[in-house]
Amino acid sequence: MINKQGIKLALAVGCTLAVTQSALAKPNAQLTVAEGASAEITKAVSEWKEGKRLRGRKDKCYGIALAGDNDCKAGPGTSCEGTSTKDFQGDAWTYAPKGSCEFIVTPNGSASTKPIV
Repeated sequence: MINKQGIKLALAVGCTLAVTQSALAKPNAQLTVAEGASAEITKAVSEWKEGKRLRGRKDKCYGIALAGDNDCKAGPGTSCEGTSTKDFQGDAWTYAPKGSCEFIVTPNGSASTKPIV
């Protein structure tokens, strides 16, 4: 016999955990902001790098994660979160403050809102 109440409770707990415990990769100290970025973008990236939690809308920003520290999508043969195999991998993304990705610079060049090939 199926316990519908138990299933509903398990689903509710799982959904709550998924929403409240969202795993977001952290930025790294090697990221900088390009010249010409607005003060608002510079502040948002600075606060993010200092550990302030990202809230609201975000950009999927490719090429900024360190190996094993991406939020999702790390190219063929990988599953998702934490599966990038090298630093600043062009086909792996991490969430960044909304509107900031175009201004983020890595040791390998500029970040992108689209995969870097």
